[in-house]
Amino acid sequence: MSCALSISDRPLLNQTYTWIILCFILYALPWSVFAAPVENAALLRIQGSNTIGAKLGPALVKGLFEQQGMRNVRIAATTTENEQQVLTEDEQGRTLTINVAAHGSGTGFTSLQDGSADLAASSRPIKEAETQALAGLGDMHSLAAEQVIAIDGLAIILNPANPLSSLSTEQLAQIFSGEVRTWEQLGGRGGAITLYARDDKSGTYDTFKELVLAAHGKALAAGAKRFESSDQLSDGVSQDPSGIGFIGLPYIRQSKAVAIADGESQPMLPSATLIATEDYPLSRRLFLYNPPGTTNAWVQALVQFAHSPQGQAIVAKSGFIPQTVQAVQVAPNPAMPADYQRLTQEAQRLSVNFRFQESSATLDNKAQHDVDRVLEYLKSQDKLRHQVVLVGFGDPKNDPARAALLSKLRAMAVRRELAKGGVIFRDITGLGEQLPVAANSGDEGRLKNRRVEVWVY
Repeated sequence: MSCALSISDRPLLNQTYTWIILCFILYALPWSVFAAPVENAALLRIQGSNTIGAKLGPALVKGLFEQQGMRNVRIAATTTENEQQVLTEDEQGRTLTINVAAHGSGTGFTSLQDGSADLAASSRPIKEAETQALAGLGDMHSLAAEQVIAIDGLAIILNPANPLSSLSTEQLAQIFSGEVRTWEQLGGRGGAITLYARDDKSGTYDTFKELVLAAHGKALAAGAKRFESSDQLSDGVSQDPSGIGFIGLPYIRQSKAVAIADGESQPMLPSATLIATEDYPLSRRLFLYNPPGTTNAWVQALVQFAHSPQGQAIVAKSGFIPQTVQAVQVAPNPAMPADYQRLTQEAQRLSVNFRFQESSATLDNKAQHDVDRVLEYLKSQDKLRHQVVLVGFGDPKNDPARAALLSKLRAMAVRRELAKGGVIFRDITGLGEQLPVAANSGDEGRLKNRRVEVWVY
């Protein structure tokens, strides 16, 4: 029998060889290679802020795993600096992993764009250019995309031996731009000032640049020492008698924090209450951003857990300020209007301020979550009926009466939302431009001054 094949036979032979090879692969290799999921494949990839990623992000992921009943939950460093894995095991003993990389807020948004991250951690709001770059993923300003998970304060830190106790944001801008070069120019001692700053990818640096440097038309001096690590920066200042730096609240460590004033505000230390209400001049929000249409169930689960009481307890344990509502006593002072002084003597202020979207009377994304938090507090304390006072504030207008009216309208916007939950109010008032917490010379300051406080009897 001839083994010669005609040209028409060859396609059939090629198909036969193909099937033989496939059958060999399927039967020669272990079936488990195909049937079992790949271990250590990341369920979720988080990229962005060092402030969040160093401690808070991994702690929240660990808390979520534990809430889900996972076993052997642990946080492990990787071979790459500022990157960690949170590991656990499911009921079948398979290892599950969530990756947390902390190389600066800006890297979170670029990683969302190139698909190397599912969730961006940021210690500043998303920039307009980043919003446009991510427009294909949806509206990154929407309530479904932007999540405020904690409040932080930028502490201005000195060596503990430095005698200065307060600085203004204007003085800070002069210091970090290099215009003020010695401590003696500020009434202190110690000679030449050494500047410590976070790196360009850091959300901490972006916040400082926006709230301090850019607000006063300055840029960071070229000679500043730059750090990717918050811990290293803080430790450097604490050991340098000439040093000054800016850092997230949990990273003060052995350094000394000073009180900060902005515009006409009084100097304020970065206390928990003043940061929670965002009155402290260098307070900031910590964010998670996700594509609003994400189908990753772990993204949704982590966001929900971060907003929950358990998640906010982890926020507090990590050294940040949780969004848990509490009543605090406020000390009266002569600079307060008479009606406001009376409030301080008779009532307590809640540790939350309602703020608004830019150029709008619409509550911002944090405020929309805060409505639920305040309602829950009022219900738990039996204060729904005639126990609540809303006080609105704003920025200066040509007509003080108009400023007062606009501030009361903001209070009325909060009233509408809380009334849906059954709140009957004792009083609603507007104090206009009085008691500013930030300078009105820039958009960021005016936005902070447009606020509504909640007081309870």
